[in-house]
Amino acid sequence: MATALVTGASAGIGKTFATQLAQRGHDLVLVARTESRLQELKEQLEERYSIAAEVLAADLSDRLDIQLVADRLADAERPVDLLVNNAGFGLKKPFLRNEIRAEEEMLTVLVRAVTVLSHAAALAMRARRRGAIINVSSVAGFMASGTYSAAKSYVTVFSEGLSSELRGTGVTVTALCPGFTRTEFHARAGIKGHGIPDFMWLQADSLVKECLDDVDRGKVVSIPGAQYKVAATALRVLPRPVVRMGRLSRKHRPQ
Repeated sequence: MATALVTGASAGIGKTFATQLAQRGHDLVLVARTESRLQELKEQLEERYSIAAEVLAADLSDRLDIQLVADRLADAERPVDLLVNNAGFGLKKPFLRNEIRAEEEMLTVLVRAVTVLSHAAALAMRARRRGAIINVSSVAGFMASGTYSAAKSYVTVFSEGLSSELRGTGVTVTALCPGFTRTEFHARAGIKGHGIPDFMWLQADSLVKECLDDVDRGKVVSIPGAQYKVAATALRVLPRPVVRMGRLSRKHRPQ
């Protein structure tokens, strides 16, 4: 039975990944900061889907905790077949109004943790010649919208580069680039989504299913939803001055 490790598994897209992977018969390693929520999810998924779930409480803004998760991914005796780098971080204020410590903490979660965990997983998977990595990015990465947008741009390009490096090894890498998705992320960050048309909102269940289908097909960049496929294509071909002029405010930022 395959094993998947999901970061940010206690809520939102991460919880949906954990649920759908359990439905597919995967054992799980559930990673998030709040151990009690992970334990509750573990019990629910084990009872409902007859899989085995492991709880690994870790704060991915902490370097020691990142290494703890990396060590679990590198454990040859307990192989992880699928890594989902999903842990999120949001800041409500623009860059110059934030404390630099908060900005650094966000970049640790969104950039450093993704890099370190992908490195550990890719080495272990390449040695076994099988496995998959999903790095949750965002269509915000195609925009010019502050450090969050810059971090997600890194995740997408990094994933594309790693995918090329692993070509022919049996290991795939997929960058998931969702748009606005109805999850706990916006509620916990104080983002209410006023002014966003209903048709622009994705549902986490369909988003995750489409991503997992794309992973099965070996797709490198997964953009769920027809509306966001069109938007991402437009953002890639528009002149950069136009993209900069049309950037979203932080309170209306996808994912």
